[in-house]
Amino acid sequence: MTFPQILMTFVPSKINKIMESLRFKAIDNLTSTKEGVKVESPAKITAIFGESVFTLKTAREFLSDDAYKSLANSIKSGQKIDRNVANYIAAGMRQWAQAKGVTHYTHWFQPLTGTSAEKHDSFFTLKSDGSAIEEFDGNALTQQEPDASSFPSGGLRATFEARGYTAWDPTSPAFIMNIGTGLTLCIPTIFVSYTGESLDYKAPLLKSIESLNKAAVDVCHYFDKNVGKVTATLGWEQEYFVIDEGLANARPDLIMTGRTVFGHAPSKGQQLEDHYFGSIPERVYDFMRDFEYESYRLGIPLRTRHNEVAPAQFECAPIFEELNLAVDHNTLLMDVMTRVAKRHKLKVLLHEKPFAGINGSGKHNNWSMATDTGVNLLAPGKTPKTNLMFLAFFVNTIKAVHDHADLLRAAIASAGNDHRLGANEAPPAIISAYIGGYLAKVLDEVESRVGNKFDEQDEVMLKLDIHKNIPELLLDNTDRNRTSPFAFTGNKFEFRAVGSSANCGYNMTVLNTIMAETLSSFKSEVDGLIEKGDKKEVAIMQVIKNYITASKKVLFEGDGYSEEWQEEAAKRGLPNVKTTPLALDALVTEKAKGLFAKHKILTHSELEARHEIELEKYIKYVQIEGRVIGDLAGNHILPAAIRYQNVLINNVKGLKDLGLKAEAYTAQMNVLNEISEHINKVQVIAEKMTEARKAANNLGSSRDKAIEYCEKVKPLFDEIRYSVDKLELLVDDSEWELPKYRELLFLR
Repeated sequence: MTFPQILMTFVPSKINKIMESLRFKAIDNLTSTKEGVKVESPAKITAIFGESVFTLKTAREFLSDDAYKSLANSIKSGQKIDRNVANYIAAGMRQWAQAKGVTHYTHWFQPLTGTSAEKHDSFFTLKSDGSAIEEFDGNALTQQEPDASSFPSGGLRATFEARGYTAWDPTSPAFIMNIGTGLTLCIPTIFVSYTGESLDYKAPLLKSIESLNKAAVDVCHYFDKNVGKVTATLGWEQEYFVIDEGLANARPDLIMTGRTVFGHAPSKGQQLEDHYFGSIPERVYDFMRDFEYESYRLGIPLRTRHNEVAPAQFECAPIFEELNLAVDHNTLLMDVMTRVAKRHKLKVLLHEKPFAGINGSGKHNNWSMATDTGVNLLAPGKTPKTNLMFLAFFVNTIKAVHDHADLLRAAIASAGNDHRLGANEAPPAIISAYIGGYLAKVLDEVESRVGNKFDEQDEVMLKLDIHKNIPELLLDNTDRNRTSPFAFTGNKFEFRAVGSSANCGYNMTVLNTIMAETLSSFKSEVDGLIEKGDKKEVAIMQVIKNYITASKKVLFEGDGYSEEWQEEAAKRGLPNVKTTPLALDALVTEKAKGLFAKHKILTHSELEARHEIELEKYIKYVQIEGRVIGDLAGNHILPAAIRYQNVLINNVKGLKDLGLKAEAYTAQMNVLNEISEHINKVQVIAEKMTEARKAANNLGSSRDKAIEYCEKVKPLFDEIRYSVDKLELLVDDSEWELPKYRELLFLR
């Protein structure tokens, strides 16, 4: 007879309970020997990079000269592709895809759900005589019609107004997605309503890129008339958690919300600082290699992988790309990572705060601008003239952040990010900019000139030798401030406050737009001084000086986590909006409506719709979390606690029956009282939470509902959690059904 069989003869109910628990099954599976997933290892990354992408190089092989030139011109200069030419491009694209085994195609778009969307159609069709044929024409390439009413529209589309359109974006190349054994040709597109309103992240992003291009080129012409185009660039850093799939499946909260609503902190968390940049666990390493190889085939130029600060947390980052393509690649990567993890029996968590008590995850967006002459506009130059151009764009960026801090805060607002911002692990909700001591002195020097004393042009220009005594290749002439939401890091600004699950297109659209507005104002003011008789360089320096003075209160070099900064920011008049419902108000101010309408990025109705969508999204996320908390408390936590409560009651009764003194079971009584107290609290507060949710649901506007959920419902989550986490420490471990933090974070 085996040991488990022997145990079963004594305590069958308890052994059955343990063996049936998903938690213990997952732990048992982890400890059993299993062959890992074999990961293909190419000799060189360059041998597979972009092999599943219809690049211009690939297009050259499958398109005629005219079709190729039309596609190339559309990508490089935005020229419209004629429908007849589109037929030839579609035919070449189908030929390429079918040679790789593709049978279906889809328009791949990014609706306001925050994830990508796709509807697959086959190349197969029937002719009028009933014979089969495979075709893919220009109309299918350039336009499709998904159901617009089934995606978030903020009131732009009613249920009976279902029509919407996806339209091809030639600037982002088509790619082949491999899901299991199936291959699908994916065509990146925008998504608009029947009446033309944007229903996605890409359409406004493309408009903002063009608006920034125009405004930046105009300013560049003060310094270099040869500049014909300015491209916004992005290098994102993606943080994420990886845990065992079996353990994740035993946590309904992780499955339904992406985060753990309960869970006591383990004895060891991140306090030893031994995970950051540590040795990557073998199972995770295999997963990383696997999703990297898939990413390389899709043209995603991943460069970096490493352990992050929190246990089970990791990060990857690519080489910089043009902004539109970088956004597509990040959206695609999140999908690839999630799917590949399943092959390894792992689960990727992209929620901003999946575990309490340890660092959450962000997405650091490293943004800059580059000219078609090869100049990074946020990189200090080698000559006084190029340094003046750098200074102009550098100061304009700071001014844009200062003038539109409320919009940047709104652009990063979400239910998930509210758990993270200002939590001594991520930038505060106060939007400030960090530039480093060296450049702060440069700005102080420029600002310290009294009045218009820039007539000694040569002397002023020479004083702008920002690269003085710094090796040419060492661009990072500032320190890094991890507590700053918007930090200059040598040749780019790093927007560190973006949430890990966010679509980069949203916040980058806002950044591009406010930068375009500031540059336009800058040019207008400089031109005004030139018309009054000032020399060009003198006029530029004068406006730069004015901008420094007007925006310097947004500059902060210290610890953004500190209480002192909260107080100092209040004195400076900087907004500190800590919650999403209130932060979103910035989207519908008259100032915001005028800004986005002026640059033709979003109309008033589109902004109102986005405001409504984000509020509804917030409400639904908190609603779901509330329901999950109620479900877990009633069906998992309280039954386990009551079972153990009964064990203690029986134990105490047995000791009493034996005639032992009360001192003999004092410890049991203390534990019993504490468990009973927390059981009661969980039950009472859970009922209170349900009533609070009902009250919130009865309010009229989405804004009122969101504020009510934020201020009246969410605080009850923490109250319930406090008692549940205490019960986790008190209840017999074998009775506790939910995998604990020590297992989720450390067992792989």
